[in-house]
Amino acid sequence: MRREHIRACPMWRNKHSRNDCVFVSADPHAEGMRGLEVARILCFFSFRFEGNKYPCAVIRWFQKVDDEADEDTGMWVVQPGYNEDGTQHTVVIHIDTIYRAAHLIPMYGPEFIASDIKYYHSYDAFRSFYVNKFADHHAFEIAF
Repeated sequence: MRREHIRACPMWRNKHSRNDCVFVSADPHAEGMRGLEVARILCFFSFRFEGNKYPCAVIRWFQKVDDEADEDTGMWVVQPGYNEDGTQHTVVIHIDTIYRAAHLIPMYGPEFIASDIKYYHSYDAFRSFYVNKFADHHAFEIAF
């Protein structure tokens, strides 16, 4: 892969926001998902400090539900991370820690999905997600 576009914009094609998910390198010595975390990009920005430019991203963390991948699907399960006060775990990171884009699949429950749900609300409408290792060859190689 030569290039990948990771988007975080409030108005995608003049309609709704688009906030892609990414793998963030947490431990470069660990293999696969044990060394990666999953986050949703809220915005990109940069600032200068003492003559150095720092490209950053505001992200919302997802947390792994278990220490292993799901036994039935072979995919890891994540859910939005929350602070002790109930707010979503939001931080600023350097963009060099972003490894690549991630694709999440909502975990559907036994109930019917609301008919008014839109695809751009899925990260807010569901509580848990599969980290899709079948999205492409690169995801399959890293999300084991």
